[in-house]
Amino acid sequence: MARFLVRAVFAALGLWVASKVTPGVVVTNTGSLIAAALLLGIVNAFVRPIVFILTLPLTLLTLGLFLLVVNAMMIGLVAVMLDGFQVHGLFAGIMAAVITGLASWIGGVALEDGRRE
Repeated sequence: MARFLVRAVFAALGLWVASKVTPGVVVTNTGSLIAAALLLGIVNAFVRPIVFILTLPLTLLTLGLFLLVVNAMMIGLVAVMLDGFQVHGLFAGIMAAVITGLASWIGGVALEDGRRE
């Protein structure tokens, strides 16, 4: 549970940076940001594997680049579920997915370093 919360913190940081850098990604308040990060973790745990399997032929055909669209769809799904988090357009979703993915990767590296000690 603690690892999920730490990953959610890094996802929230990624979404916050995406809202500052990417036009079309809007977070209205801190509560919406935290809710979006938690909901994104849940969506990535349950919905994303199903979508990944359904789109696997297209992902293989594009050599994995379609995963950016899948990640953007997951962020868009979270935006549909929350009022205080909005994503306008596919480009904004893809940029938010890239930024959030980088932040989550940094968080994963930080968690691995803490676990080795």
